[in-house]
Amino acid sequence: MKLFWVDAFTDKIFAGNPAGVVPLDAWLPDERMRLIAFENGLAETAFFVRTGPDRFHLRWFTPAVEVDLCGHATLASAFVLFHELGQPGTRLTFDSRSGPLHVTRRPGGELELDFPARPAAPLAAPAPAILASLNVAPRALLKVPTHAYYLAVYATQAEVLALRPDFPRLAALGDVRVIATAPGDDCDCASRFFAPGAGVPEDPVTGSAHCTITPYWVERLGKNPLRARQVSARGGELLCTLEGSRVRLAGRAALYLRGEIAG
Repeated sequence: MKLFWVDAFTDKIFAGNPAGVVPLDAWLPDERMRLIAFENGLAETAFFVRTGPDRFHLRWFTPAVEVDLCGHATLASAFVLFHELGQPGTRLTFDSRSGPLHVTRRPGGELELDFPARPAAPLAAPAPAILASLNVAPRALLKVPTHAYYLAVYATQAEVLALRPDFPRLAALGDVRVIATAPGDDCDCASRFFAPGAGVPEDPVTGSAHCTITPYWVERLGKNPLRARQVSARGGELLCTLEGSRVRLAGRAALYLRGEIAG
């Protein structure tokens, strides 16, 4: 099996979010794919099988679990298809647990993902365990009604950068994801993303999180599109556009490694 390692939402290696990409002719057993993801040790490894000339079935695994949506590994998969495997044209579709996901190659070289929006809403009940795990209380805490995604809103980017979450405490809550966000210093909005219950204490750049970040900041800032930055140690940039119930996320990618899985 071929293995590609791609840094997503960046134009240079050693930045953005690294993803493994494994093209398959047919699906492997789920546990084999999870073990490959565990061995890779990356936040996500993507696996895809071609189902048509420009259509593929796509799945994503962290080192611990399969997830239902992943932006950076989708971007990495499209990059591999267009730049390494000779995929013709400018548009392809991935069928996934979150429905059809379209990727378009833009004239400037960016790849644009078409993802479902996941807006957050005020909490129906307090979440003291989430607040305690963050150590610093946000100005507001919201939640995506259909998913265990929490949006913690802070006043400044500096507050987001200074966060030191209690990862064991957060992991004990199960497969819960927390997005910390604030107005950006040199962008429209800044964020970090924590998912220790899924085996990813902090994700460097998270496309799926921007399905929640984008609706919030578009409404609050009255601006669309948005320039977003995930201010992790590696860092990454996205251009985010809200279109009804969909979010378009544009970014670049860089190939770090081509390899072969021996087992």
